Amino acid sequence: QVQLVESGGGLVQSGGSLRLSCAASGRTLSSYAMGWFRQAPGKERMFVGAIAWNSGTTYYADSVKDRFTISRDNAKKTGYLQMNSLKPEDTAIYYCAAGGRFVATSWELYDSWGQGTQVTVSS
Repeated sequence: QVQLVESGGGLVQSGGSLRLSCAASGRTLSSYAMGWFRQAPGKERMFVGAIAWNSGTTYYADSVKDRFTISRDNAKKTGYLQMNSLKPEDTAIYYCAAGGRFVATSWELYDSWGQGTQVTVSS
């Protein structure tokens, strides 16, 4: 398994930006797809976006498309979630995950998870 640690969360005003990072240790990250999920209080974990093992493919939830961008630097064993034009409804704990090789929207297809980082967007 890969050990993952997210960072970069915080409080931001509506319309602002944040960049989350997901640092990996243990087995090489480059063999795995990376996904980002979020969970708001009282709601189910939701897919945000994912990137294939070789950065060849990305896929986003409709709610974040054109505002969020996923990237990765396999040499640094780090993935990123750039979030622009943030809205109050983006408030949640954000998790990164690794598993498989290709993008997947189901959290069940990811084997390794970070502890999450809180993102709060004020109106």
